Amino acid sequence: MFFDGERKKNISQTIGDLTRKIRSFLAHDFFHNPIVQWMFIGAFFFNMINWAMLFFFIKPINFPIILHYNVYFGVDIIGNWWQVYFLPAMGAAFFAINMILAYVFFQSRERIASYLLLLTSFILQVGNIIASSGVIFINY
Repeated sequence: MFFDGERKKNISQTIGDLTRKIRSFLAHDFFHNPIVQWMFIGAFFFNMINWAMLFFFIKPINFPIILHYNVYFGVDIIGNWWQVYFLPAMGAAFFAINMILAYVFFQSRERIASYLLLLTSFILQVGNIIASSGVIFINY
């Protein structure tokens, strides 16, 4: 037997404590604000679209692909196919950081700063979709 009765009790108690903490975190006014909800849903939706577009159009290949094209200089960056996924990964990282900062500012009653961070995150995701579309268009 891997776990005795005391160990099972401690694990279930730890899981119960964790679920209570998550519920109290999500019960905060931040997540019930309509502006926060729409910006969160929009940024998350656009990030998922970005991942899906790249997954659908960029396939694993053995030769390098164009990762960045500049009108003035032409092709700037060439790399492996999997490096194209850094763009939505960085978008997701910025999204997470902005959400955490927006939550902190919202708690300290700096609502406008919180909304600006969320709007920035949303606009960044739209910009990532435009950049990913350019990479797809160049390589497809």
